Amino acid sequence: MAPGSRYPGGMDPIHKLRRPMLRRPRAIIAFEGWNDACDAASGVVTYLLGQYNVDEPFAVLEPDEFFDFQAHRPQVAIGEGGTRSLTWPTTRFYAIELPDDDRDLVLVVGEEPSHRWKTFSRSITSLLAEMGVEQAVLLGAFIGQVAHTKPVPVIGVATDPGLVLRHGLVTSSYEGPTGIVGVLQEACREEGLPTVSLWAATPHYLAANPNPKAMLALTKKAGTVLDLGIDTSELEKVVEEFLARVSAAVSASEEFTSYVAQLERDADRTPQIGEIDAGVTDELVNEIEDFLREQG
Repeated sequence: MAPGSRYPGGMDPIHKLRRPMLRRPRAIIAFEGWNDACDAASGVVTYLLGQYNVDEPFAVLEPDEFFDFQAHRPQVAIGEGGTRSLTWPTTRFYAIELPDDDRDLVLVVGEEPSHRWKTFSRSITSLLAEMGVEQAVLLGAFIGQVAHTKPVPVIGVATDPGLVLRHGLVTSSYEGPTGIVGVLQEACREEGLPTVSLWAATPHYLAANPNPKAMLALTKKAGTVLDLGIDTSELEKVVEEFLARVSAAVSASEEFTSYVAQLERDADRTPQIGEIDAGVTDELVNEIEDFLREQG
């Protein structure tokens, strides 16, 4: 490793496109893949980019060191005039200036990498530190034994136990395999960056569908943790439509209605990652998935 460099060969995998001037920024970070059941975590960042009308990142984390391109293949698109362009699985950094606030925002989104997770995570935290980020929220979502009719359980994990108490977060006793969110949180702790991970539980019988209700829960909780005012009215309308479609599908099956009622009775219990009951059949799950696709 070259003197003064944290990267093999002295090469920094961060490609900086411009240098935004931000005031005491906070960060919201999400990854697609294992950490992102029902697109709930990455969907938050996508929603915020739309709310703030931001299209272009100020930096990207180049993928060559970190991805198996047979598993994460680049995408070819055809533009005007028949020109072709490639889209690679990069991690993107966006700057959001908030003139009505005294602090700005950094959004980070990408795919979970295949290789070199430590270097990947430290590359991200190094850029966050360079940008002066003072606090970060990592977003994740998992498939749980929960009912769509109840409030979305959001579990919190923090680099400092005091952050958990301060924000009244529900904690989890989960031990086992983790994704890039868990590794990045450890890198944030090493960097001295106060970080909270927020995990939303999504109903396992809706696992094949994007879940805007979980997105909304994560958006609101992230806003609370970061003291960030976020307009969620547009997302709330999407949630209403989603729940109406799901309720129509569930009500068509007496067995499914009974199963959801059972989950409602267990709503006070904190869900755990990987803890799924086989009480609902694959046939019923397929029925509700087919219904939602037809209505979509």
